[in-house]
Amino acid sequence: MLKSHHRVAILMHEGIKGTSGKTGLALLRFSEASIVAVIDRYCAGESLSELTKIPRQVPIVASVQEALAYNPNVLAIGIAPSGGALPAEWLAEVKQAVAAGLSVANGLHTHLSQDEEFRELLREGQWIWDIRREPSRLAIASAKARELACKRVLTVGTDMSVGKMSASIVLNQASLQRGLRSKFLATGQTGLMIAGDGIALDAVRVDFAAGAVEQMVMQFGSNRDILHIEGQGSLLHPGSTATLPLLRGSQPTHLVLVHRAGQSHIRHHPHVPIPPLPAVIELYEAVAAAAGALYPARVVAIALNTHHLEESEALDAITQVQAETGLPCTDVVRFGGEEILEAILATD
Repeated sequence: MLKSHHRVAILMHEGIKGTSGKTGLALLRFSEASIVAVIDRYCAGESLSELTKIPRQVPIVASVQEALAYNPNVLAIGIAPSGGALPAEWLAEVKQAVAAGLSVANGLHTHLSQDEEFRELLREGQWIWDIRREPSRLAIASAKARELACKRVLTVGTDMSVGKMSASIVLNQASLQRGLRSKFLATGQTGLMIAGDGIALDAVRVDFAAGAVEQMVMQFGSNRDILHIEGQGSLLHPGSTATLPLLRGSQPTHLVLVHRAGQSHIRHHPHVPIPPLPAVIELYEAVAAAAGALYPARVVAIALNTHHLEESEALDAITQVQAETGLPCTDVVRFGGEEILEAILATD
């Protein structure tokens, strides 16, 4: 977990204006660490708050060399290029940061701590945190999580990268403010950087994925009122493998469906339409219950991602989804999580 005493520079080349910067943007929005610089040569010198609508005054610089002027002690890799590997020139910047004394938070599939060149550069007190690692002592899932007394809220999506992690974090914050014994459980590299507790689900062998989720939920659920479990992927996405293990391993009591307003097909797959939301809700509830064999979780609300809309358009989209589904709906990042939390607490 990146903590308040860490002074973080985020490597985000092409990530602010492009599509691969989800990790860096989430750190800017939610991390308690001190973010001292963002490295993105494609918009260096521009206003971060104007570009992202995130109210943090952080300079955008063009290189690691320029970021060193702000005295960071950690470099967080905030981009996720296709295939999980950094281009050679950006990897050289990570080595430059390590040579300058910075530790590295690495969410890529490539484990930098196993690279001999990186190991030789490390000095006393420096570390490389390769986040995508499989937990130890895994077993096959057995639906034990349904025995827990706490509410288990899983965010599920109509697509990948629609805001499931953000929704879970905001709902956890709302629960804590309400005085509930609440816990956010991360299931991806970004959530782990922000919260610390959880698993990197996409690093787990498929046979043990549901078991890893179950192990995590059982570890933290016994003394909590409510768990907010970060969703991954989507049952609608032809390449997604993470959603079913999350449903099976967490045995959720409540589902919150996350959707990007106006999106009609899976991103990058225009031949795969997103069905009407009532049909998506029916799908998730049917799969969660496994024809009555498992816990009958219900979708209790819609978390609508309206980041791309003006506020008046966002409010209209929320009203439309409420009418379409008959469920509470809001953009939790924009308007807070209280409305959805009320829906969760009002149902068993």
